[in-house]
Amino acid sequence: MRIALPLLVALLAGCSPTQPKAEKTASAAARQDNLLPLEIRTKGGSHRFAVETAVTPQQQEKGLMFRKSLDADGGMLFPMTPPRTASFWMKDTLIPLDMLFIRTDGTIAFIAPNAAPYSRVPVSAGVPVTAVLELRGGRAAELGISEGDSVSWGSCVDPAIKSPGELDFCPSRAR
Repeated sequence: MRIALPLLVALLAGCSPTQPKAEKTASAAARQDNLLPLEIRTKGGSHRFAVETAVTPQQQEKGLMFRKSLDADGGMLFPMTPPRTASFWMKDTLIPLDMLFIRTDGTIAFIAPNAAPYSRVPVSAGVPVTAVLELRGGRAAELGISEGDSVSWGSCVDPAIKSPGELDFCPSRAR
Protein backbone atom coordinates (compact mmCIF):
# COMPACT_ATOMS: atom_id res chain seq x y z
CA MET A 1 0.00 0.00 0.00
CA ARG A 2 2.85 2.44 0.82
CA ILE A 3 4.43 1.81 -2.61
CA ALA A 4 1.09 2.10 -4.42
CA LEU A 5 0.29 5.56 -3.00
CA PRO A 6 3.55 7.25 -4.18
CA LEU A 7 3.15 5.53 -7.56
CA LEU A 8 -0.42 6.83 -7.85
CA VAL A 9 0.68 10.37 -6.89
CA ALA A 10 3.47 10.25 -9.50
CA LEU A 11 1.06 9.07 -12.20
CA LEU A 12 -1.47 11.77 -11.34
CA ALA A 13 1.25 14.45 -11.37
CA GLY A 14 2.19 13.37 -14.89
CA CYS A 15 -1.45 13.82 -15.93
CA SER A 16 -1.92 17.21 -14.27
CA PRO A 17 -3.83 19.90 -16.17
CA THR A 18 -0.67 22.03 -16.47
CA GLN A 19 0.81 19.68 -19.07
CA PRO A 20 -1.49 20.70 -21.97
CA LYS A 21 -0.92 24.38 -21.11
CA ALA A 22 2.85 23.87 -21.41
CA GLU A 23 2.34 22.17 -24.77
CA LYS A 24 0.15 25.07 -25.95
CA THR A 25 2.83 27.56 -24.87
CA ALA A 26 5.52 25.59 -26.72
CA SER A 27 3.28 25.46 -29.79
CA ALA A 28 2.71 29.25 -29.67
CA ALA A 29 6.45 29.83 -29.27
CA ALA A 30 7.18 27.57 -32.24
CA ARG A 31 4.71 29.58 -34.34
CA GLN A 32 6.48 32.81 -33.39
CA ASP A 33 9.86 31.37 -34.43
CA ASN A 34 8.58 30.40 -37.88
CA LEU A 35 7.06 33.70 -38.98
CA LEU A 36 7.58 34.87 -42.53
CA PRO A 37 7.67 38.57 -43.46
CA LEU A 38 4.95 39.53 -45.95
CA GLU A 39 4.27 42.91 -47.53
CA ILE A 40 1.15 44.22 -49.25
CA ARG A 41 1.60 47.29 -51.44
CA THR A 42 -1.50 49.42 -51.91
CA LYS A 43 -2.09 52.74 -53.67
CA GLY A 44 -1.69 54.40 -50.26
CA GLY A 45 1.60 52.73 -49.33
CA SER A 46 2.72 49.38 -47.99
CA HIS A 47 2.07 47.35 -44.89
CA ARG A 48 4.14 44.52 -43.42
CA PHE A 49 2.87 41.41 -41.68
CA ALA A 50 4.57 38.49 -39.92
CA VAL A 51 2.67 35.39 -41.02
CA GLU A 52 2.72 31.70 -40.34
CA THR A 53 2.92 29.37 -43.31
CA ALA A 54 0.80 26.32 -43.99
CA VAL A 55 2.88 24.33 -46.46
CA THR A 56 2.11 20.65 -45.84
CA PRO A 57 -1.33 19.17 -46.55
CA GLN A 58 -1.80 18.66 -42.79
CA GLN A 59 -0.92 22.30 -42.01
CA GLN A 60 -3.22 23.51 -44.78
CA GLU A 61 -6.07 21.34 -43.56
CA LYS A 62 -5.77 22.73 -40.01
CA GLY A 63 -5.03 26.35 -40.94
CA LEU A 64 -6.28 28.73 -38.26
CA MET A 65 -8.92 26.38 -36.87
CA PHE A 66 -9.57 26.62 -33.12
CA ARG A 67 -7.62 29.89 -32.74
CA LYS A 68 -9.30 32.38 -30.43
CA SER A 69 -7.42 35.41 -31.72
CA LEU A 70 -5.06 36.63 -34.40
CA ASP A 71 -2.59 39.51 -34.12
CA ALA A 72 -3.38 42.64 -36.12
CA ASP A 73 -0.24 42.14 -38.19
CA GLY A 74 -0.34 38.36 -38.12
CA GLY A 75 -1.94 35.85 -40.43
CA MET A 76 -1.41 32.61 -42.26
CA LEU A 77 -0.14 32.08 -45.79
CA PHE A 78 -1.18 29.02 -47.80
CA PRO A 79 1.24 28.65 -50.76
CA MET A 80 -0.19 26.74 -53.74
CA THR A 81 2.40 24.76 -55.68
CA PRO A 82 1.51 24.43 -58.46
CA PRO A 83 -0.97 27.33 -58.64
CA ARG A 84 -4.58 26.16 -58.56
CA THR A 85 -8.15 27.25 -58.00
CA ALA A 86 -8.30 27.13 -54.21
CA SER A 87 -11.44 26.78 -52.13
CA PHE A 88 -11.56 27.45 -48.38
CA TRP A 89 -14.23 27.17 -45.70
CA MET A 90 -14.47 28.20 -42.05
CA LYS A 91 -15.50 24.93 -40.38
CA ASP A 92 -14.05 24.87 -36.84
CA THR A 93 -12.63 28.40 -37.25
CA LEU A 94 -13.62 30.49 -34.25
CA ILE A 95 -12.81 34.01 -35.51
CA PRO A 96 -13.79 35.91 -38.67
CA LEU A 97 -11.05 36.08 -41.30
CA ASP A 98 -10.29 38.07 -44.42
CA MET A 99 -9.17 35.70 -47.19
CA LEU A 100 -6.94 37.22 -49.88
CA PHE A 101 -6.46 35.12 -53.02
CA ILE A 102 -3.15 35.98 -54.73
CA ARG A 103 -2.50 35.52 -58.46
CA THR A 104 0.77 34.24 -59.88
CA ASP A 105 1.79 37.83 -60.75
CA GLY A 106 1.48 38.81 -57.06
CA THR A 107 -1.73 40.80 -57.37
CA ILE A 108 -4.77 40.15 -55.21
CA ALA A 109 -7.44 38.50 -57.35
CA PHE A 110 -10.21 38.41 -54.74
CA ILE A 111 -10.83 39.34 -51.12
CA ALA A 112 -13.44 37.51 -49.07
CA PRO A 113 -13.93 39.93 -46.17
CA ASN A 114 -14.95 38.79 -42.69
CA ALA A 115 -15.58 35.15 -43.59
CA ALA A 116 -18.04 33.91 -40.98
CA PRO A 117 -16.81 31.54 -38.27
CA TYR A 118 -18.01 27.93 -38.56
CA SER A 119 -19.35 28.46 -42.11
CA ARG A 120 -19.19 25.46 -44.43
CA VAL A 121 -19.82 27.61 -47.50
CA PRO A 122 -16.77 27.34 -49.79
CA VAL A 123 -14.92 30.57 -50.62
CA SER A 124 -12.89 30.79 -53.84
CA ALA A 125 -11.56 33.36 -56.29
CA GLY A 126 -12.58 31.09 -59.16
CA VAL A 127 -9.15 31.46 -60.79
CA PRO A 128 -5.81 29.74 -60.22
CA VAL A 129 -3.83 31.38 -57.41
CA THR A 130 -0.29 31.04 -56.11
CA ALA A 131 -1.36 31.55 -52.48
CA VAL A 132 -4.14 32.46 -50.11
CA LEU A 133 -3.50 34.80 -47.19
CA GLU A 134 -5.76 34.81 -44.13
CA LEU A 135 -5.81 37.93 -41.97
CA ARG A 136 -7.85 38.95 -38.95
CA GLY A 137 -11.40 39.73 -40.08
CA GLY A 138 -11.79 43.35 -41.21
CA ARG A 139 -8.05 43.99 -41.39
CA ALA A 140 -7.95 44.38 -45.18
CA ALA A 141 -10.58 47.15 -45.03
CA GLU A 142 -8.80 48.84 -42.09
CA LEU A 143 -5.62 49.09 -44.16
CA GLY A 144 -7.28 49.96 -47.46
CA ILE A 145 -6.18 46.69 -49.09
CA SER A 146 -8.10 45.96 -52.28
CA GLU A 147 -8.15 43.66 -55.26
CA GLY A 148 -5.26 44.45 -57.60
CA ASP A 149 -2.85 45.36 -54.77
CA SER A 150 0.51 43.57 -54.82
CA VAL A 151 1.87 41.01 -52.34
CA SER A 152 5.37 39.58 -51.77
CA TRP A 153 6.96 37.56 -48.96
CA GLY A 154 10.07 35.94 -47.58
CA SER A 155 13.51 37.31 -48.38
CA CYS A 156 11.89 39.40 -51.13
CA VAL A 157 10.51 41.56 -48.32
CA ASP A 158 13.48 41.27 -45.96
CA PRO A 159 16.73 40.07 -47.59
CA ALA A 160 18.29 39.60 -44.12
CA ILE A 161 16.01 36.68 -43.24
CA LYS A 162 16.86 33.10 -43.99
CA SER A 163 13.62 31.65 -45.31
CA PRO A 164 13.47 28.42 -47.29
CA GLY A 165 13.88 29.48 -50.94
CA GLU A 166 10.60 27.87 -51.93
CA LEU A 167 8.80 30.29 -49.60
CA ASP A 168 10.19 33.43 -51.25
CA PHE A 169 7.77 35.18 -53.60
CA CYS A 170 9.10 38.21 -55.48
CA PRO A 171 6.69 39.49 -58.13
CA SER A 172 7.63 42.57 -60.12
CA ARG A 173 7.53 45.76 -58.06
CA ALA A 174 5.83 47.56 -60.96
CA ARG A 175 2.19 48.50 -60.37
